Amino acid sequence: MGNLLKVLTCTDLEQGPNFFLDFENAQPTESEKDVYNQVNVVLKDAEGILDDLQSYRGAGLEIREAIQHATDEKLQEKAWGAVVPLVGKLKKFYEFSQRLEAALRGLLGALTSTPYSPTQHLEREQALAKQFAEILHFTLRFDELKMTNPAIQNDFSYYRRTLSRMRINNVPAEGENEVNNELANRMSLFYAEATPMLKTLSDATTKFVSENKNLPIENTTDCLSTMASVCRVMLETPEYRSRFTNEETVSFCLRVMVGVIILYDHVHPVGALPKHQRSI
Repeated sequence: MGNLLKVLTCTDLEQGPNFFLDFENAQPTESEKDVYNQVNVVLKDAEGILDDLQSYRGAGLEIREAIQHATDEKLQEKAWGAVVPLVGKLKKFYEFSQRLEAALRGLLGALTSTPYSPTQHLEREQALAKQFAEILHFTLRFDELKMTNPAIQNDFSYYRRTLSRMRINNVPAEGENEVNNELANRMSLFYAEATPMLKTLSDATTKFVSENKNLPIENTTDCLSTMASVCRVMLETPEYRSRFTNEETVSFCLRVMVGVIILYDHVHPVGALPKHQRSI
């Protein structure tokens, strides 16, 4: 947290622009609509993903009973029957992360393109900036829920172990078509991360920069630092803050600010903090 406070007061972010970004009511202009509509298709499913994750209870009881009574076929079948639909949910979460990655890269393309500066983009294209913020807000909320639910990794580990054993014994595995071995490997790497959605977005931002070598890296880092600066200014300026009609907009701004700083740290050649300022 100490490092984060330093980041929020460092020169790059402190000298940012001063304007109100309407996270509550921004609507797309004609020029924004194509990208906005593509991203909106993804974002409309975000709340449902969070609801499903929040209600995820896992199959811990069934798994424990199956492990404790390894020769009881009924308990093995019961545990497998409980885990397979849960893995279907985990697959849905993982696939949504891929959709979110594509949406983020589309937004970055729009918000960093020439001839406008990142500041001009964010001020002119507020609906796209709002969608960018919503992706970051969703990402931090998802990862908060994932970190406090150990059942996710326990269920998936049991699924993979059981699937492997069934293959060795040539037992048909109902549900394998839902998550085959190749997909299971990718999902395993995803859920092994403490913050899988944020890792996905960080990698996507880094990949965006590396694949767009004709675009100065400053266009991307300035977009991120400007977003952080605008969020901070809105929170610190009574005139701006009084324009929030939803009390949750404050926590929204804070999450967005944290998210863009983390992305900035991954993309900027030096990072959000020079090495000599980082905690050991």
